Amino acid sequence: MESMKPKYINNINPATGKLITKVKCSTEREIDSAVKKAKNALKKWSELPLKERSYKLELIAKDFVRNKEKIGRIITDEMGKLYKNAVGETNSVAYGIRETIQQAKEALKNEKLRENDLVTELHRTPIGVCAVITPWNYPVSMPESLLSPALIAGNTVVFKPSEMVPLTGKAIYEIFSRHLPEGVINLVQGADEVGNYLIHSDIDMIAFVGSQAVGRHIMKVAGDKLKRIVLELGGKDPMIVLNDADLEKAANFAVRGSLSNTGQVCVSVERIYVQEKVAAQFTKLVEDGVKNFKYGNGYDDGVQMGPLVSQSQRENVLSQVKDAVKNGAKLVTGGGTPKNKKGYFMEPTLLTNLTHKHRIMNEETFGPVVAIQKVKSEDDAVKLANDSPFGLGATVWTKNKKKGLEIARKIESGMIGVNQGIGSVSGTPWVGVKQSGYGFIGSVEGIRQFTVPRKTSYRV
Repeated sequence: MESMKPKYINNINPATGKLITKVKCSTEREIDSAVKKAKNALKKWSELPLKERSYKLELIAKDFVRNKEKIGRIITDEMGKLYKNAVGETNSVAYGIRETIQQAKEALKNEKLRENDLVTELHRTPIGVCAVITPWNYPVSMPESLLSPALIAGNTVVFKPSEMVPLTGKAIYEIFSRHLPEGVINLVQGADEVGNYLIHSDIDMIAFVGSQAVGRHIMKVAGDKLKRIVLELGGKDPMIVLNDADLEKAANFAVRGSLSNTGQVCVSVERIYVQEKVAAQFTKLVEDGVKNFKYGNGYDDGVQMGPLVSQSQRENVLSQVKDAVKNGAKLVTGGGTPKNKKGYFMEPTLLTNLTHKHRIMNEETFGPVVAIQKVKSEDDAVKLANDSPFGLGATVWTKNKKKGLEIARKIESGMIGVNQGIGSVSGTPWVGVKQSGYGFIGSVEGIRQFTVPRKTSYRV
């Protein structure tokens, strides 16, 4: 008898609150079967030449481009992302796959090192069966960022998408499985119970993108049997605005960086530290931007953000806003839910008069809120920016680039932008420090985290 009774995901359209469909969760037996299939396919897949694995991934890249509108509609229906952004995200998957293909040539190449008459050959071999567990906020690009390096390195995969986007996960699986040998990629569906059973199963590695709490649990489970892990976790990204910043440019970024994707981005701007001298002017510019930020159904023209993904997500964000106001913060605009819209919409919100005594300056918000705190000095701004267990992204705004770079080097984050977001040169890793990640994804070294180096030495 199976201890896990069959359960179903109620797949809700967040723009309407209506049920799209019910999706059956995987049972223990089905998860065990998926892991077994992955193990059975491992030897043959790992022994394929890199050129052949790359060719199959290229076919997958082309398939995503062909299906970008179809998948875009699924994403918008399931989690509320703007349709144009959902299509763009799906189209970008092809770029991500192709970048991985190119980086793999360097990451996986065999090396021969020599010291006098001693020769050592260094090979990078796959770890084995990898559980890939991904979030809902970027429901195709985040899975791709783990699936592609895992697969090209010769691992097989059991893929569990977020329970918020099961149909998007299924569409991803169908494209990958169409071009891969049977068992190389396997799909399981469900929420925490399914994910927990999967990470306890007979897998060799766990690659996860999601919350800090779940990442901490995965690390404990993996530690028991010394399973390899790669974790990309949450953020509470600071933005520092100095007296000499281009305030209009900084304010535009603050609004877009806080509200894009309804604030449901791990590198959203979640807390802003602005020097007192320019705080009033900066805040007014931000207020104008927030008040004019249009929201609605992801298919509507002119809309800049859709609904939050779920009722519980909206309630969490609203509770942080209410707590802040109760404890002395000023609600400049927004902070409520529209009465004329169904679904899980929330008004774009601006809070000021904040300090670190407020939950919203410490806990990940993941919602459409701009949070501003005044500071006296640059040192105060850096100190507050670093007063967090998170360390994913950050930005610094000043017309003095030298000073901006000096401050950036003091910030305890893995990715920092000076007078811009964290967008970086292709081939560099996506990385968090402190409790925002364990390992990293992207880049040559990111691919190598899905491998084990092995040495063979001999004398000539």
